Amino acid sequence: MKTLSIEGQSNISKIHIGEKLHNLGSYLPKTKVVIITDAVVYKFYKNYFPPFPTLEIGQGEKIKTLDTVAFIYKKLIELELDRSSFLVGIGGGIVCDIVGFVATTFMRGVPFGFVSTTLLSQVDASVGGKNGVNFLAFKNMIGTFSQPDFVICDSKMLSTLNKKIFISGFAEIIKAAAIKDFQLFEFLEQNFQKALQNEKTVMNKIIFDSLIVKSDIVNIDEKEHGERRKLNFGHTLAHAIEKKTTILHGEAVGIGMLVATKISVELGILPDFEAKRIIKLIENFQLPTDLSILSQEVFDFIKKDKKREDENINFVLLRKIGDAEIKKISISKLEELLNVVCNHS
Repeated sequence: MKTLSIEGQSNISKIHIGEKLHNLGSYLPKTKVVIITDAVVYKFYKNYFPPFPTLEIGQGEKIKTLDTVAFIYKKLIELELDRSSFLVGIGGGIVCDIVGFVATTFMRGVPFGFVSTTLLSQVDASVGGKNGVNFLAFKNMIGTFSQPDFVICDSKMLSTLNKKIFISGFAEIIKAAAIKDFQLFEFLEQNFQKALQNEKTVMNKIIFDSLIVKSDIVNIDEKEHGERRKLNFGHTLAHAIEKKTTILHGEAVGIGMLVATKISVELGILPDFEAKRIIKLIENFQLPTDLSILSQEVFDFIKKDKKREDENINFVLLRKIGDAEIKKISISKLEELLNVVCNHS
């Protein structure tokens, strides 16, 4: 097991890579604890849960709402939780986002921790202190910054994932390499087949290296005033795609990274040969690269992105593999660039 730390303003978060679910009890306080999970995770792993009350919620973006939050609040009140209580989210990114938000807001804040069960949540969603829910048409529009006490990343749990969901998590790993870790990028190029086969040694390395990238950035800029915006590489477009299609978050990030890479070339920032390596890696990890999914509806939704500032949007581009920059691009210029790169594909 390896451990990384994220030092937030309100808490120090410990991320344990290679820890096991059955050791969860050793991380919990001797107080009132409630576990929150989804039905699928509960079905596979309930026998490994510590003996505390467990709440089940649904799956998918459709349940990441204030209605679900209200349901959990009601159950916590019925269980007579107080400010000394502790919440544990066992699940993927949606469970972790909801549990983090509930914990941060219930009784003005109770401590919490995660057991992250998907690849995407192990390398991104459960780590870094962002917690939130969707509101109306807007993804993560209502949220908080608050660090969990711990995150357990048990790579063995990835073996029960649907293959499509497993593959989608590699998008966030490619993102980490593309923005800040050239050596990780090379390792992914050389070991993508073993990674797709969930080979333990390879997976533990790329999960750990990805989390080093994220923890280093979050330790510099916890609340996304500057450096942390680089973690949004591919995400401006991805959030719009997710809203207008049925594809998974990681799949949408893959397309978003592809477009951002092409825009970086179009603006003369990124050499074409490096762009080809990035696109090839996205393809090797079996992530979608068909830009026909993009539409005017997708672009119209980008205009509502929470990263927009007046008539500009903070867009993450690449100077080279492992080196990202944040550039303000006007909405009209971004529309023009999207039309160019999509028509050239």
